[in-house]
Amino acid sequence: MRTALVLGTGLIGTSAALALSARGVRVHLGDREPERVRTAASLGAGTEGEPEGTVDLAVVAVPPAHIASAVADVQRRGLARGVIDVGSVKGGPARELARLGGDPASYLGSHPMAGSEKSGPLAASADLFEGRPWVLTPVGAGSQGGRGTDTEVLNLALELIALCGAVPVVMEADAHDRAVALVSHMPQLLSSMVAARLESADETAVRLCGQGIRDVTRIAASDPGMWVDILSANPGPVADILAALARDLEGTVGALRSLESAQEGERSAGAAGVEELLRRGNAGRVRVPGKHGQAPAVYESVIVMISDRPGELARIFADAGAAGVNIEDVRIEHATGQQAGYVQLMVEPGAVRALERELRERGWAMRAA
Repeated sequence: MRTALVLGTGLIGTSAALALSARGVRVHLGDREPERVRTAASLGAGTEGEPEGTVDLAVVAVPPAHIASAVADVQRRGLARGVIDVGSVKGGPARELARLGGDPASYLGSHPMAGSEKSGPLAASADLFEGRPWVLTPVGAGSQGGRGTDTEVLNLALELIALCGAVPVVMEADAHDRAVALVSHMPQLLSSMVAARLESADETAVRLCGQGIRDVTRIAASDPGMWVDILSANPGPVADILAALARDLEGTVGALRSLESAQEGERSAGAAGVEELLRRGNAGRVRVPGKHGQAPAVYESVIVMISDRPGELARIFADAGAAGVNIEDVRIEHATGQQAGYVQLMVEPGAVRALERELRERGWAMRAA
């Protein structure tokens, strides 16, 4: 791939453009908001304006409601040999493109499973997609009354994914939409629901927020307008999952009410109900992929007190390296009212003693995990 056109210079479009430009692809940028194009171009994502001739691949990075019309416009004007979109919903745009008379052969739906609660070109990064799944939903021959996705377009998409450092995953469009309803769209709404409880909460209660509530509500900071666009394109599957959650929630409320009962039998039944939900949660959590998409590994924690000064994190990582220990994951918990906090270092179980010994020798204070 030598040339590309990226339409839509938000987080995903600009990140893809940055990755392509960094690898020598000549990228042209377009957006309905000229200021966003100028910002993306100033970051090194490409050049402003449409190409003079036909590019190898057009990447449509617009809201789901506008994907089909944008793809059809690129095809009608002959701007690219192949067109892909990077929207988070796949079935609806593909069907809408067919209704608009678009060519399914030169189009391929895709969805990089990467993002951030932040949006816009300034949040973009060339390594946003590194190691992340990138779903492809090619149209099969005979689908929607026409030819399937051309091999040339599929190869261009695979080249794009390779240049972005992502991992291709092929799915059927509607199966993709049901999957993202479960692992992306529903969690966004739940995070927002939990965060909404804090809006009118007493300030004393809010000051007690710890890492757990921060983890749960992180994505609640996402742009509401963007998420209305996404959810409007995939409402049915998300509603189905929320309905199932509502049944779980109703059962849990009933179990907790039973725990208030004066009757021992009711309290026992309530405790059993709560325990069953927690056990199901344990079983589901185990299925979440670990590092690099592999089966989740079991790590142990080394918790270290750290002051809020420049260079402290770098120093603790360097000291861990001196012990020959690889940090598998890390979490930071800030202490309330103090310029300090705790760093939770996740390591292989066999590395705990060596790491603790090295850190103590270098003056770090530790807390029991």
